[in-house]
Amino acid sequence: MPEFVKSHGLGNDYIVLVPSSRMPTLSPRAIQLICHRNYGVGSDGILLRSESQGADFGLRIFNPDGSEAEKSGNGVRIFAKYLYDHGHTQSHVFTIETPGGVVHASLRLEHGRIADITADMGKATFDELAMIDVEGQRLEVTSLSVGNPHCVIVVQDLGAVDFARLGPRIENHPAFPNRTNVQFAEVLSRNEVRIRIWERGAGETLASGSSSCAVAAACYRLGLIDSDVAISMDGGKLQIRVAEDGEVWMTGPVEEVCSGDFSDDVLNRLRG
Repeated sequence: MPEFVKSHGLGNDYIVLVPSSRMPTLSPRAIQLICHRNYGVGSDGILLRSESQGADFGLRIFNPDGSEAEKSGNGVRIFAKYLYDHGHTQSHVFTIETPGGVVHASLRLEHGRIADITADMGKATFDELAMIDVEGQRLEVTSLSVGNPHCVIVVQDLGAVDFARLGPRIENHPAFPNRTNVQFAEVLSRNEVRIRIWERGAGETLASGSSSCAVAAACYRLGLIDSDVAISMDGGKLQIRVAEDGEVWMTGPVEEVCSGDFSDDVLNRLRG
């Protein structure tokens, strides 16, 4: 059994850690080192199997800055693929409990391999925040949760957004005391939205499942899209379906990159 498995969902990569007697406590410092792209394995986060009281499997999700996330759309799909491919389940349908709620995962296979995974991400819930001020610039926003917090800003031209400046400032805006994930969205048609993502605790990412769900839910609520929509990101597309009651389903691929064991050098560094 390898000590870690690294996979990605449209370029958004996570490391699934397999607890072993060699692994030290997963402290924020250890998480930062493992996720570091020069000194560690390198990833946008860590997935750790945990105990669950009300689902088939439990999952904890850590950002590369060492903080813990409530839910991750790409993370749950990566974890679902790991569970099936590495023999933890033979079922094509099962549940995963995250701090942000229980996710129902459904695997679609082609020729014995996982082609894509659909996850029921639960209901989107909205709050009343509709405007924020960022250094004198007033932005219309849609603030919501899909098990983790999101701030969606619909724009006319995604290329004109000062993304590197606005992303971290919105993430850490006083309106979001626990910080938030940020998405700028350009509606291309009733069935496609193009987005850029500033992920809480990670910065810009090529793709995000929960961000895609949040954008679809927000744009559907605003009457800008139909219930089935493709969310286009730098890493690729996810298909999202939004129900009238706010339930959100996400479908997309996952690829395993590699698996392996940590060297003694890295383990010594992790132990401090």
